Amino acid sequence: MNNSQLKLSILDQVYIRKNSTATEALKETTDLAIFADQLGYTRFWVSEHHNFPSLASPAPEILIAHLADHTQNIRVGSGGIMLPNHSTLKMAENFKLLVSLFPGRIDMGIGRAPGTDRFTASLLNPSNTFSEQNFIEQLYHLEAFFQNIKKEGTLFEKVQAIPITHNIPELWLLSSSGESAMFAAHFGMKLSFAHFINGNGGEKAIQSYKEQFRPSQNLSNAKANVAIFAFCSEDEKAIHRNEAIMDFRFIQLERKNGNFNAVTYNDIKNEIYSSYEKERIMANRKRMIFGTPKKIKNDIEKLASDYGLEEIMLITYAENKEERFNSYKLLADIFFNNKRNW
Repeated sequence: MNNSQLKLSILDQVYIRKNSTATEALKETTDLAIFADQLGYTRFWVSEHHNFPSLASPAPEILIAHLADHTQNIRVGSGGIMLPNHSTLKMAENFKLLVSLFPGRIDMGIGRAPGTDRFTASLLNPSNTFSEQNFIEQLYHLEAFFQNIKKEGTLFEKVQAIPITHNIPELWLLSSSGESAMFAAHFGMKLSFAHFINGNGGEKAIQSYKEQFRPSQNLSNAKANVAIFAFCSEDEKAIHRNEAIMDFRFIQLERKNGNFNAVTYNDIKNEIYSSYEKERIMANRKRMIFGTPKKIKNDIEKLASDYGLEEIMLITYAENKEERFNSYKLLADIFFNNKRNW
């Protein structure tokens, strides 16, 4: 794939480093959004997580307003709003307000998973049944609220999401299993596949989405991207350190039932893994692309080719802010500016 055709975007989970604070993490996210805007990235999404002490983004809709106000051109959005955690009307109003403040720059990525454990999710929304049918109903309601539908004999005759505006955010459904890919096709929404969660089956899910896509009022043709963990450096030792930290983080998520603590390389460099965990580490390597500029260029282009897509969304954890920002800068040099001869 030609470099000029490939778009890169960022998903930020607002990681709180060891011995740091939420305020510092949010400042880093703000700085990164500004930096990504200057470098030419297409969009900047923030995630929704709850009961994760190491992550500081429980309310993407609030953070989106802050980031959009500090940037000029980059699209800003959620990756995603975990819709079953919320009132559909309230989320529709939140994003109608955002697009009124920042027209043409807001994305609403929508997920079905809770972004937390079941117990916490039940506290966020005590009426959450975790059912597929309820999620589908929420999507129908969201569509009606955004279209300002006033159908007689329905709740929309009496209730509208305000402010009344004909501008709506770009609507994306997030998928890691393929099921939401079919919902995206049915509703005529864009699709983001979470390869960083599931390194298998994504190509098939995207293909099925394209084949089953039904045009909607807001989208005439299927459009998708794929998200993956990535880290780029010219320093092989930095690559090794950060890859080792990611290997440990994945294992820690399994050991701690979906949670993890912030660590440094020194914390985990002597970690001993079981045979099973070593197998898991190798399997998890499918969920990330790490390497020098030349290697990572080829790997990202191959991922885009395998998926048949023109946009890759990157999630970069690094041991320090400097290495993280440098990774995004190196990728911008490769794919946007073409300053170096690889």
